[in-house]
Amino acid sequence: MSSENQNGSLQTTFQNAVAIVQFGHPASNSFPRELLDRLTAEINLLSRNETISVVVLKSEGPKVFCSGASFDELLTIENEVQGTEFFSGFAHLLNAMRNCTKLIIGRVQGKAVGGGVGIIAACDYVLATPESAIKLSELAIGIGPFVIEPAVSRKIGKPAMTEMTLAAHEWKSANWALQKGLFSAIHEMSELDAATENFSQKLSSYNPEALSEMKKIIWEGTENWESLLFERAAITGKLVLSEFSKSALLQFKK
Repeated sequence: MSSENQNGSLQTTFQNAVAIVQFGHPASNSFPRELLDRLTAEINLLSRNETISVVVLKSEGPKVFCSGASFDELLTIENEVQGTEFFSGFAHLLNAMRNCTKLIIGRVQGKAVGGGVGIIAACDYVLATPESAIKLSELAIGIGPFVIEPAVSRKIGKPAMTEMTLAAHEWKSANWALQKGLFSAIHEMSELDAATENFSQKLSSYNPEALSEMKKIIWEGTENWESLLFERAAITGKLVLSEFSKSALLQFKK
């Protein structure tokens, strides 16, 4: 299955009981709302697919895993309703990943910013490279990582999340992310695909019912995300309208 247009690309391939989902966008694998919705729908579809038990999530290109929300689309937001609607896209995606009956393996080949870090945090196991630096830059553009915070804090803890958020211009290294628990393993780029395939195929060879039950246990205590993430989207949707945010977004684009 594949789809592609000016809003980015999304393709799913299958290897035995593993579904490999690859997203991409010319602007550093960023997410306009339409691509968020397509990825969310794909995750929901795979969750109901009884022929697979593992999903690998990856992105196009060698350098950037995901740069978060589309700045072009953020600059088009004109009111709180539109703002809330846009950031609700990330809420829908994180909840889809959380509720997915399949274990999700993240294959992170390069840098991740903002919403990209949230997507990584919503994976159940993550393989990365030494080049996979991460940053939460939201405060620098007048908003905050409000929607993704529950996912990030759940993985690395509130103190580390706070450190990342307040140091909004600072990249954290792949080793830092590994030590904090965001990454599960680090491999050289030349070895990443083989390591991802070996791990996902081995995992998919286990009892599918046991994997599904394990997924439920991994995500225990997150039921309030069904409302919490959308409340956070409303906060972000309001802040992105500020003059500070509009000016900062234009500067970042330049």
